[in-house]
Amino acid sequence: MTDVTKPGILPARPQFSSGPCAKRPGWDPAKFNLDVLGRSHRAKLGKARLKLAIDLTRKVLGVPDDYRIGIVPASDTGAVEMAMWSMLGARPVTTIAWESFGEGWVTDAAKQLKLNPTVLKAPYGELPDLETVDFTNDVIFTWNGTTSGVRVPNGDWIPEGREGLTFADATSGAFAQDLPWAKLDVTTFSWQKVLGGEGGHGVLILSPRAVERLETYTPAWPLPKIFRMTKGGKLIEGIFVGETINTPSMLCVEDYIDALEWADGLGGWKALAARADANAAALDAWVQKTPWIENLAVDPATRSNTSVCLRITDPRADAETPKKIASLLEKENAALDINGYRDAPAGLRIWCGATVETADIEALTPWLDWAFAEVISN
Repeated sequence: MTDVTKPGILPARPQFSSGPCAKRPGWDPAKFNLDVLGRSHRAKLGKARLKLAIDLTRKVLGVPDDYRIGIVPASDTGAVEMAMWSMLGARPVTTIAWESFGEGWVTDAAKQLKLNPTVLKAPYGELPDLETVDFTNDVIFTWNGTTSGVRVPNGDWIPEGREGLTFADATSGAFAQDLPWAKLDVTTFSWQKVLGGEGGHGVLILSPRAVERLETYTPAWPLPKIFRMTKGGKLIEGIFVGETINTPSMLCVEDYIDALEWADGLGGWKALAARADANAAALDAWVQKTPWIENLAVDPATRSNTSVCLRITDPRADAETPKKIASLLEKENAALDINGYRDAPAGLRIWCGATVETADIEALTPWLDWAFAEVISN
């Protein structure tokens, strides 16, 4: 027993997972256009729906007209590795890592592609010194660290006149944070993060400089079919107007279009960012007045407004405490999937992206206090 009263009001939607994330408010699959199902994705209708998804992506994100946008296999991971395998090797490489997924790109560059990259690292909760990055190299980094809750604060550290290309894994930042397109040559994300879409598909956005690299450079290693973006030294333009390399799920495409239309109706990425900011602020207001927990991200300027990671500082807690809290709240249907990522320091991770309602964050915080008290007392 504890002296913390069990809350009487549950969050209306307890989905706080960091991927796949909560569906948008009002999501209703009965409203989807299902005419495309059971037909070839290469039929006129299928290609039109895929192109609509690309066009809406450009509109909602504000992607420049001369940047290409393609729907590619294997989620954000597939998009990042497709770009790495196709473009790296032309010049030296720098990889920057401060959490699990950035570490994955370091491993790809060093152990798989054997490029002997310069590696800049920081522990969970911090950023490396971005002012030391050499932009004569190709530079690979995560824009928002999903597993640490640490993001780059902006793109001021990236020069517009750089010699190398920048590769930004923005899977949990796209649609919630300002992406400075003039500073980004390769940008990737997946549908299941800020828009609450389904898994399995990635999006690859290429600047004109990235396209130039593809058309003027041939890597030394073989490329699997699903990585190939050129033929005869020319970009396969069809990939960027809806002629996907392999077969997509058209049901997932319709789900993505639904989310994009919702986002467009709100006002685009700035409106989505405002929703994420409000959610993160509501959670942070509770963190600031709660003695047993604090943000994993040390510098407030680098704290994510989507994948908020928290660590428990109470000396009575141990590495199992976050897992027990998450399990208890799942049983109560107060919060689902909020235990920290498996490779990250023990803690809680609470998704605050645009599809989450601020009222649900506010309803969650008393449950966190109650669950902590229950776990510690037992």
